[in-house]
Amino acid sequence: MATWAPDIVLAVLLSGLEVAALVVFWFVEGLKQWATKGGAVPGGTRRSVLALGLGAASSALIAFGLSEADLAVARASQAVMALLLALLLILVAGHEGYGKFRTYRFRSRLRRNRRR
Repeated sequence: MATWAPDIVLAVLLSGLEVAALVVFWFVEGLKQWATKGGAVPGGTRRSVLALGLGAASSALIAFGLSEADLAVARASQAVMALLLALLLILVAGHEGYGKFRTYRFRSRLRRNRRR
């Protein structure tokens, strides 16, 4: 059990740091939106995609590095964090893409109706 202790502590520490960084990022983004009284913040989606993409990539790289150090629990926790951040990235990018697609369809329908 004593050999697993550093592995578990490292897993909890790394996962906690990543979650804390994500919470701070979203708090700052929320403050920006609050400052605009709920309006749109320029580049908000771009910053979210960048933060989630870098977080997922860094977690995957850390997991790879931990596999070389033979730390199984920390490696597994980082792989799970990378997967969760990648899923959040897909959700954010998918929602933004759907919004742009919906706007495009609405505008094309307006143009088509004006021509008639």
